[in-house]
Amino acid sequence: MTWETLLHYKWGVMAPEFIILGVATALSLIDLFMPNDQNRRPLGWFAVAGVVVAIISLTGLLSVGTTSILYDTFRLDAFGKAFKLLLLTGAALVLLLAMDYQPKEGVKYQGEFYYLFLTALLGAMMMTSSGDLITLFVGLELLSISSYILAGLRKAHHLSNESAMKYVINGGISTAITLFGMSYVFGLTGSTNLKKIAMQLSTLQDSGHQYMLALAFLLMLVGLSFKLASVPFHMWAPDVYQGAPTPVTAFLSVVSKTAGFVIVLRLFISIFAAALSQGKEPSSMLLSMQDYIAFLAGATMMIGNTVALKQRNVKRLFAYSSIAHAGYLLVGFAAMSWVMVDSMWFYLAAYLLMNLGAFAILQTVTDQTGSEDISQFAGLYRRNPLLAIMMGLFVLSLAGIPGTAGFIGKVHIFLGAFATEPAHYVLAAIMIATTVVSYVYYFGLFTQIFFRPAAHHEPLRVPLGVTIVVTVCALGTFVFGVMPGLLYHFLDQFQHFSDFLR
Repeated sequence: MTWETLLHYKWGVMAPEFIILGVATALSLIDLFMPNDQNRRPLGWFAVAGVVVAIISLTGLLSVGTTSILYDTFRLDAFGKAFKLLLLTGAALVLLLAMDYQPKEGVKYQGEFYYLFLTALLGAMMMTSSGDLITLFVGLELLSISSYILAGLRKAHHLSNESAMKYVINGGISTAITLFGMSYVFGLTGSTNLKKIAMQLSTLQDSGHQYMLALAFLLMLVGLSFKLASVPFHMWAPDVYQGAPTPVTAFLSVVSKTAGFVIVLRLFISIFAAALSQGKEPSSMLLSMQDYIAFLAGATMMIGNTVALKQRNVKRLFAYSSIAHAGYLLVGFAAMSWVMVDSMWFYLAAYLLMNLGAFAILQTVTDQTGSEDISQFAGLYRRNPLLAIMMGLFVLSLAGIPGTAGFIGKVHIFLGAFATEPAHYVLAAIMIATTVVSYVYYFGLFTQIFFRPAAHHEPLRVPLGVTIVVTVCALGTFVFGVMPGLLYHFLDQFQHFSDFLR
């Protein structure tokens, strides 16, 4: 009977996950039996090929309607498919960066990087399709534990060891807080299934229970804010970004952050939108909590952009930039407009392109100069004009200058703040003001590249993997900035993008 039940499931909807799992397992076995002195670069191409096959299998599932298997613990819907595409695309680009990563002490654990990275990706993908608190948490921990190890992969580098330790401590605390909040939800509803929880909470009338549910919301918001690196739970990010290997930093800033917003949307909108808040005019608990989310968004934008002004280390600068961008995304979440999910997906897609492109160039410069100081970018235009122009494009997009994907993403988030009643004028004003502040440090980097004498005079060599990443990211940043309709037309292929709300 059990065997017949297993065969009855539509396992094809998990094809991308099975592919990533199979490739990660194969890589771990191959790496185990390879001679220690053999180059691990072919393993990187194998990992990239696996991710590309997973993308192809995912595109084959686009026409498949919403499907739930394993008692609704795994749910393939338009939301999951759209965000998996972002995760897989970002993963392929990060893997290309990792193959060309050459720190001055050399790369000792390159083989381990590839399969640990794929297990982290698998955890993120599981989160996008989870229909249950247990699978959500398992996916979150699979992503987190792999990330802790990846952050400390440069064992001979004391900053990498320090970053891994801080990441583990902060991550452990955030996990405990998140799980504590989930336990309240389970205690109030007696279920871990998201749809059943939503049905139970929609009938919750007792004021004491509603206060407990509000406490659960705040605990989960605090715990997940660590993952997003939003203020005041951001202090781990600059140290981890600086100490981790550059490909890992790129992964944390793009893929891990996307996964963080995935679990926030899955949890809070699926669960708390159905719950009623206590008050004279009962409304959705999620709407009653808007002020808390708005405070996080405003503080994150202000502190992230302000502290970035004093940074000389480029990776720390991008860490605070990443914190600020988390604030911009939280504006979309706080507004809770009808275009919230679409605008956040577009922003994450634009952020993936412009940030990974910038990290690819950052890796090339730091590997060949041995320093992460901003002065190493001085005169980049004379050492490699094309690379400098590309970096200029990414910086302009991060700053939100018109004609780039970053500008379109910010405009859609900004307009979403006015698409609700009442409109979020204060958040929109903070977003404009902090964006202007960000021009100072973004254009400081821009000035170094184009208007300062060269720190080094030898031509800058660009490896193949970095060339592919920079080219793809630059094309995407420019094309989606000039013709954003192309990306939205693609998004229209995901019918009922927000059907996870149902």
